[in-house]
Amino acid sequence: MNNQATFRCFRGCPGTYSIYDVIYTCPTCGGLLEVHHDLQPLRQRSAEQWQTLLDQRAGSTQWPYGSGVWAMKEWIIPDLADDNVVSMFEGNSNLFWAERLGQQIGLSDLWIKLCGNSHTGSFKDLGMTVLVSVVKQMMTMPDNPVKAVACASTGDTSAALAAYAAAAGIPAIVFLPQNKVSAAQLIQPIANGAHVLALDTDFDGCMRIVKELTKDNSIYLANSMNSLRIEGQKTVGIEIVRQFDWQVPDWIILPVGNLGNISATYKGLKLLYELDIIDKMPRLVAAQAAKANPFYQSYLNGFESKVSLAAQDTQASAIRIGDPVSYEKAVQAIQATNGIVEQASEHELANAAALADRTGMYTCPHTAVALAALFKLKEKGIIQKDDRTVVISTAHGLKFTQFKVKYHEGTLPEAESQFANPPVNLPADVELVKDTIARRLEASEK
Repeated sequence: MNNQATFRCFRGCPGTYSIYDVIYTCPTCGGLLEVHHDLQPLRQRSAEQWQTLLDQRAGSTQWPYGSGVWAMKEWIIPDLADDNVVSMFEGNSNLFWAERLGQQIGLSDLWIKLCGNSHTGSFKDLGMTVLVSVVKQMMTMPDNPVKAVACASTGDTSAALAAYAAAAGIPAIVFLPQNKVSAAQLIQPIANGAHVLALDTDFDGCMRIVKELTKDNSIYLANSMNSLRIEGQKTVGIEIVRQFDWQVPDWIILPVGNLGNISATYKGLKLLYELDIIDKMPRLVAAQAAKANPFYQSYLNGFESKVSLAAQDTQASAIRIGDPVSYEKAVQAIQATNGIVEQASEHELANAAALADRTGMYTCPHTAVALAALFKLKEKGIIQKDDRTVVISTAHGLKFTQFKVKYHEGTLPEAESQFANPPVNLPADVELVKDTIARRLEASEK
């Protein structure tokens, strides 16, 4: 199978570029690039043959195909040497049947894709394994200029980059907005040996700095405007379909900030459609925090113009982005799937997380934004009772302990804690303990 991935302009400008070149945008128009795959070689296998092959590889110990990303190597970076793959067997995250939560909101077929059950605790691992692997191969080539990799981050991207760069032995530089990421997110790149710079600005300010820094080709840009990230992240949609025995759900709902995740999910699903593995597309929903909602504002104007704004503080800190990089790709994803953009207030997202947690989950605030959007669309009658609906959980809740603590203390800003469950402090008195338990159990039955 003669298949080679290349860079091409997303807007359709002429020109083809090697994925091993240091290039992020189209030289002609300045727009984003995308990784292009010729379909003809891929069609040498039938849809059934692809299904069988990917089913066989899923979760195996065969290097590197046991990874949920590299199981699809022919669809990602076919010519990458196996020895240069930097993988922690990412992907293959579980699809959780949210039966109890579904019952409470009137949905019979609700699922949560737990992408936070990953090496660094977020879906960013899926993209970073591809980017760092390509950089590792680049560094073996003659005249290679790259000496380090760098990113701006609201937390999860920096954690993924630092871990994969450490595994590859490549220096990593990360820029974080000062005092705007959780302690758990901050310590991850520090522990992995990255050069961590906390800047007195927001994510968009960090992004401006890293874009200037990476004009020097010796430092390689690892943010989602680099379409190598999208190649890894596109496997989420593919994996969901595979986990449903190659059946397509009706809805996939994602929290969005820089818009790389929804762009990637659409790209993966579109590939399945083009290879005749699926015969329809799910409707995609992009969910934003109301305090950082430029894409929602653009949706309201029919995408006639891109809205950029100064994002405000939100508990969903990883999507606190006012000028999303992957805007055009995300517009395509929404329009091509008859998709929807919704928003969630701080009150709505906080209580969505708490309600989900009471059914056995441990929800990060970004997943909570997607859940709140789900609740709204169900209430509006847009999502129907029997629709198969998947919510993408982007990170593990353990990264956001203070969000949980403040909620149950009732001290979370702009949120009334409807499901607060603070601990009961009692003296070590058996009778008092028995009486307290009896009263609480009685109250819970009402």
